[in-house]
Amino acid sequence: MIRTSAIALLAGLTSVSAYAQTADVTDEENRLSTVEVHGRGLALIGEAQAASQGVVGYADFEDRPLSRAGELVEVIPGVIATQHSGEGKANQFFLRGFNLDHGSDFSAVVDGVPLSMRSHGHGQGYLDLNPIIPELVERVDYQKGPYFADTGDFSVAGAGTYTLYSELAENFVELKIGEDGYLRTVGGYSTPLSETTTLLIAGEFQNYDGPWENAQEVDKISGLARLSGDFGTWNYTLTATAYDNNWVSSEQIPQRLVSNGTISRFGSLDDDLGGDVSRYSLSGQLGFDHGDGASTEISAFYVDSSFSLTSNFTYFLADPVNGDEFHQFDERTIMGGSIRHERELSDRLEIHTGAQLRYDDVSDVGLELTAGPTVLQTVNRGSVEEFSLGVWGEAEYHFTPTLRGSFGLRADYYDGEVTADIVPQNSGSIDDTLVTPNASLAWRASDHVELYASYGRGFHTNDIRGTVIQTDPASGQPATQAPLFSEGEGYELGARFERGDFNLSAALFTLELDSELIFVGDAGTTEINDATTRTGVELTSFWRPNDWLTLDASAAFTDAEFNVAGPDTAIPNAVESVVGAGMHLDFDPWVFTARLRYLGKAPLIEDGSVTTDPTTVLNLGASYTWENVDFGLEVLNALDAEDNDISYFYESQFQGAANPVEDIHFKPVEPRQVRFRVRYNF
Repeated sequence: MIRTSAIALLAGLTSVSAYAQTADVTDEENRLSTVEVHGRGLALIGEAQAASQGVVGYADFEDRPLSRAGELVEVIPGVIATQHSGEGKANQFFLRGFNLDHGSDFSAVVDGVPLSMRSHGHGQGYLDLNPIIPELVERVDYQKGPYFADTGDFSVAGAGTYTLYSELAENFVELKIGEDGYLRTVGGYSTPLSETTTLLIAGEFQNYDGPWENAQEVDKISGLARLSGDFGTWNYTLTATAYDNNWVSSEQIPQRLVSNGTISRFGSLDDDLGGDVSRYSLSGQLGFDHGDGASTEISAFYVDSSFSLTSNFTYFLADPVNGDEFHQFDERTIMGGSIRHERELSDRLEIHTGAQLRYDDVSDVGLELTAGPTVLQTVNRGSVEEFSLGVWGEAEYHFTPTLRGSFGLRADYYDGEVTADIVPQNSGSIDDTLVTPNASLAWRASDHVELYASYGRGFHTNDIRGTVIQTDPASGQPATQAPLFSEGEGYELGARFERGDFNLSAALFTLELDSELIFVGDAGTTEINDATTRTGVELTSFWRPNDWLTLDASAAFTDAEFNVAGPDTAIPNAVESVVGAGMHLDFDPWVFTARLRYLGKAPLIEDGSVTTDPTTVLNLGASYTWENVDFGLEVLNALDAEDNDISYFYESQFQGAANPVEDIHFKPVEPRQVRFRVRYNF
């Protein structure tokens, strides 16, 4: 039933594209050419709906040393990416006082293809940026808070839209080598096939062991092929991508074993851990400028995804004989599409409307208890079908030459069906509809200052399995069902200052969640948390005082609490402060860069008695260009900080130990790493 409805509606969306005259907008082309210089220097007064909305161009981060692909999210001011389970798994993300886990309230889209996974074997909203080749990212459009009608699921805290190049300024091939077995090769080649058609192909291969005593043995390969051009009055892109990665994990380890010298900071307690993932996609985009102040864009996609991960966080707590190792898996295909239409009805009024369709066919998802290659027990296994249709509209009205408002409404319909193989009573179906409004006002106080007030409601969906569950598959006890939608409400006051090559924005925000509900993939059941409130302030600046110096900085401070009586109101892993700063020096043919990242302390338990220590990392880069060859040097964690990448607080027990112990479990920041690269441009 769900499959038939999804295919029918997808066919309907495709048929709409045959009649909708849609494509690229001239104004958008002009913005793209500007973004190629420095997106963060782009003037947004008169365009942005909120102070925390922005654009990042490739020039803003092309010389920035990246230790992992997941740090592509860190080009967005105020966002931090960390890792606790190997370089092939999705990162942990932090934004506005959220530990977003792997993306529960932050969504990402690449050229119309969603990366956020729902009802996933490892966690709701699973967001893996590893398939992206960083050198192909042309721009990143970002927004924070639920103030935008065109983003739906998983975007309460924020959303990022990644646009890839269709044509490279220069073809290139690059080799990078470094300590601990680091090897990366990447290349891109674009060529015109005709006056109206361009072909782009690119690929990446990476090996990396890391400083871990249990070597990571990362084996990653990515590829992309894109055909783009014009067909009459249409503009189009057709893209195929492939990604495969397998690795060995060194997970977080207990502080007590490091303190007594039993293991080192880079040690491990289980050498059976690791994962294997793949993702293959086909997508297309169409667009047309009607020439009368109207434009339409259409996209469609098909994704095949596979995920397998073996972990062990508590060692011998649950099973003193065989250990607590477990295996998570997820096999799925995703198909869908979207349509967006914009039209100027008058000098004062502009409307934006759209629809988004998605169908997830999760053929095999579940959790197994394991001991090495042996499966001891299948806790949870089955299949999920999940269909969604979202329609939205926004109107932007200019009340006066200096005052404008944006008013939007979004409606989402979800329909899901679960087939549970191990505990049949956990099978079931659910459907529900949610309507969310948003509104913003922008007042241009002067040529250089604009003030904003924004309001909106948003949501993340909960894992469909948790909405129909009857029995806890691990304990056999009755389970509490979660609602399909977990709603959030946000308010923001902001200001933006722009003058020449300097801009500064500030935002004061409050974000309330009805409840922080998650399906815990590690346990196969639902965990229900209380309502929360987050209040904070963000500051972001960009300055290019001359042709050779570019500076940027951002800072965010957040107070996050559960809305409960008593002293236990702290939200574990809700980071209180995030600071980022960068410097880019261009003395052609020399280029020097510096990037500082500060992740402040966070409570690890509700009473706040245990907290993390702050983490500070400084990355440095230098490059020299000789004719068509570019030589580069990167120094990651240049100060060799012995801080933690991520920390947790929970019980664990070692083999033979009499009792479990509550302790901090952490994954350290990698020590200083030096990497060299050479790139040939042709």
